[in-house]
Amino acid sequence: MKKILLLLAAAILTTSAPASRAQEEHAYTQGHVVVVSFVRTEPGMFEEYLRYLDNTYKHLMDEFKKQGLITDYAVYSAMPRDPQDADLILTVTYKNMAAFDDLQSRTDPVVKEVFGSLPKAASASADRGKMRREIGSQMVRQLILK
Repeated sequence: MKKILLLLAAAILTTSAPASRAQEEHAYTQGHVVVVSFVRTEPGMFEEYLRYLDNTYKHLMDEFKKQGLITDYAVYSAMPRDPQDADLILTVTYKNMAAFDDLQSRTDPVVKEVFGSLPKAASASADRGKMRREIGSQMVRQLILK
């Protein structure tokens, strides 16, 4: 009788295990991580800021991409709904969350190469601040449906 009960229990467990495993799986896999920055250019500074993006920013992002620090970047124009809304959206795409581990130690050499030194990069950042203000930023992660 004990053998029959053990066999019956084993049969129940083996037939229900695949169903419970299927319920434990996610309907997605985790994909790229994107940092989205919302920017509002100062009045009359849109074209000047785009020139900065086309020159210094593009050079920096292209070098980050070449070195595998990022997978992509983009600049989008936006229709602001009010004076406090963004008119540009910048995105930087990273392979995954692990890409952020020790990111500064990997980006500093590129920043030094592009700007000449970290203090010069800080100065350029201050100059850029005269052309635009950052409304905010957000980090999002792609979920790839199975």
